[in-house]
Amino acid sequence: MRAALFLLPTILLASPALAQEFSCEGAFAIDSSEARLIEIYGADNVWTGIVPGPEGTEMLATRVFPDSPKRMLEFVWWNEDARTDPSYVELPGKMAGPAGVRAGMSVAEIEALNGEPFTLSGFGWDYGGYAGFESGALSGLPGGCNLSLRFSPGPDPVDVDTDAIYGDRELRSTEPLLETVGARVDSVAIGYPHPDFRD
Repeated sequence: MRAALFLLPTILLASPALAQEFSCEGAFAIDSSEARLIEIYGADNVWTGIVPGPEGTEMLATRVFPDSPKRMLEFVWWNEDARTDPSYVELPGKMAGPAGVRAGMSVAEIEALNGEPFTLSGFGWDYGGYAGFESGALSGLPGGCNLSLRFSPGPDPVDVDTDAIYGDRELRSTEPLLETVGARVDSVAIGYPHPDFRD
């Protein structure tokens, strides 16, 4: 499922590489590695270890600024032994992505930025609310990376039947119930296909 999770280039950061316009190069490039992260951010700011994964699993990840949740970047590698070939990178909530994509945006706002509808998975399970972009302005990003957004329903209860947007199913961004429940971007990530499937 890692490959399904991720995609994006232009992001605003705030520290060494976190204050400039971000693209899928350097630390975030397709050929990045733990060694490159240490070179860019410094060994004291890079930690690699076991972290929680989906559906109760555990996985190896490298975290930049691990003690600062507002700045922390989490890299998961296709090649865990060498810690190379990024599978995906989870970004802090304050980072803004291409066309201004950021946490807190509505489904309708993201659809407008993409220039056309997109699909996302139903809520309420480990892969719930994830959306990728196979077409539109948010697809085919420079550097070969992909943008993945995760949406979550708003905190306020609604007095309607919402079963149609929950569970392991595919939803269109035009589904009216998404607006009814106040779905918003909860997280932003970028990712790359497995090396065996790259052009």
